[in-house]
Amino acid sequence: MSNNRIPVYQPDLGGNVKKYVNECLDTSWISSRGRFVTEFENNFSEKIGVEHAASVSNGTVALHLALLALGIGPGDEVIVPTLTYIASVNAINYCNATPVFVDSVRDTWQIDPEDIRRHITPRTRAIMPVHLYGQACDMDAIMAIAQEHRLFVIEDCAEAFGTLYKGRHVGTFGDISTFSFFGNKTITTGEGGMVVSPDKTLIERARHLKGQGLAAHREYWHDGVGYNYRMTNIQAAIGLAQLERSDEFIERKRAIAVLYGELLRDTPVEIHREAPDTRHSYWMTSILVERADLRDPLRQHLAEACIETRPLFYPVHTMPMHSRNFRRHPVAEDLAWRGINLPSYPGLTDEQVKYVCEKIREFFKKFSK
Repeated sequence: MSNNRIPVYQPDLGGNVKKYVNECLDTSWISSRGRFVTEFENNFSEKIGVEHAASVSNGTVALHLALLALGIGPGDEVIVPTLTYIASVNAINYCNATPVFVDSVRDTWQIDPEDIRRHITPRTRAIMPVHLYGQACDMDAIMAIAQEHRLFVIEDCAEAFGTLYKGRHVGTFGDISTFSFFGNKTITTGEGGMVVSPDKTLIERARHLKGQGLAAHREYWHDGVGYNYRMTNIQAAIGLAQLERSDEFIERKRAIAVLYGELLRDTPVEIHREAPDTRHSYWMTSILVERADLRDPLRQHLAEACIETRPLFYPVHTMPMHSRNFRRHPVAEDLAWRGINLPSYPGLTDEQVKYVCEKIREFFKKFSK
C-alpha cells in the first residue's frame, strides 16, 4: 500500500454530477442563470432547515456578503476565534471592521463563550462563531450573550455542513450564516458557497450585492455598489448532485472517525471527539500529539509512507498582519501547535485507515525506544 498515495482529501464526483453538468453544456446555460442555481438554493435551505438561501462563488465572499448585509463597517468590532481559517478574518477586514480574537474551549476546540464576554466593548457589533472541523460551537451560550448585548451572530459553517447542535443544523441559529463548497468540503461545487438566513430582508440584501447592485425592477439599472459574487449554473449542478448524496458522505466520514478512534485508542494521541448534544460531521478527523515537537516528525513519517496530512490552522493573531497588538490565546496556540488533520474523505477505505493508524503506531514505537 505504501506505493499508493493517500491524500488528506479527495472529492467523490459520482452520482449525477456528469449528467447535470452535461445538461448545462447541452443547453448552453453555463453562467449564473439556469435551473440548477434555483434548485440548489431551494434544496440546500430545505436540507438544513432555514428559510432563505443565496448561492455565491465561494465561502469567503459568502462571509463578506453576510457582514455587508448586516451593515458591518469601519469602527465596528467583530469577535472571532483566533483558531480559524484566515477567510473568517479576511472578510471582516474587507469591511474595514476590526477583528477581535478570542480563545478556544479545550474540550471542543471551538470559540470560548466566556472569552467572548471578556472581549465585548461598546464597539462590538457582532460575534462570528466558526464551527471548526465539523464540531458545533456552544450556540446556546453564544446566542444568550448576543441577546444580552444586542449583537448580531454570523455563523461560519464553512467546515460544518451536516453538523447538528441539539438536533438543529448549524447555520440556523444566527442572524445570518455561511457555507463553503470548496473542493475539499463535505459537499463541493469546486469553488462555491451559500449565505443563509431566517430573515428574508438580509438575503435580499445579499442577493442585491452579489449581482453588481442591480435594481430588482429596472433592467441594467444599478442602485448601489455591488460585486460579482454569483455562483454559475455549472457549479450549482455539481452542488445539487452532491447534495443528493450528502447523507451518504456524512455517514461514511463519521464511520471513518469512529474507526480512527478505535484503532488509535491506546496510542499517545487524542482524537477530536464529538461533544454532548451535537453531531460532529467530521469534515476532518483531527488528532493532537502529546508534545508540539512531535507533530512535524510524525507528519514527516507519514509523508514518507505516502500519507498526506495537514497541520491545524495557525492562530490568526500570530500572523504578521495581526500580531502588532500581540496577546496570548493559550488554548488555541496549544491546539494549533499539536494538531494534525488525517485523511478523511468519503472514499477512504477501512484498509487505508488501518494503514494510516499502523504508521502512526510505528512512529510512536520508534520514538519510545
